Amino acid sequence: MTAGASTMTDSVSPRPAAEQYEEKEFGFWLYLMSDAALFALLFATYVVMTGNTAGGPTGKTLFSLPRAGGETLALLLSSMTFGFATVALASAKKREVLMWLLVTIALGLCFIGLEFSEFYGMVQAGAGPDRSGFLSSFFALVGTHGLHVSIGLLWISVMIGQILIKGLTAPVASRLVRLGLFWHFLDIIWVVIFSVVYLPGVL
Repeated sequence: MTAGASTMTDSVSPRPAAEQYEEKEFGFWLYLMSDAALFALLFATYVVMTGNTAGGPTGKTLFSLPRAGGETLALLLSSMTFGFATVALASAKKREVLMWLLVTIALGLCFIGLEFSEFYGMVQAGAGPDRSGFLSSFFALVGTHGLHVSIGLLWISVMIGQILIKGLTAPVASRLVRLGLFWHFLDIIWVVIFSVVYLPGVL
């Protein structure tokens, strides 16, 4: 009876923590792939609809390259500061992790502020998403990215709370690594947006 109980206990023993974290990371990669497919569809729609201005304003009259450049700089710097947070995480330097995450939030808020200002100005000028197919696809693509950045900022805030309460435990570190994948993914998407939307639109 004792042997049977021991066998049963062994059969339901928990998996190693490292294996669980690897499975979570793999699952998160699958999510990022699905998100990449979503953005690919939005990019394809934008490219098709670029010329459908319905006699309205075009990217050349609406887009500001200095503003888009400022957004790009803010997001690229935020990706770098998140990288510094990851390096500090590897060294278990809690204070530095928190500092770099706070800097990342500040840069992310700067990006969102610039994007909101752009959207607001366009709508005030009568160039809202209902004006033409071109503008609908533009707002859908850039707005979806902005929504992702906003979610990322909320996630960073939650992680700061977890680090303050729980410290740099293995589960917290695992979540922070996955958050890093998400944040760097958004950085890559924005570089493509800048290259496909803003540069051709202005030039």
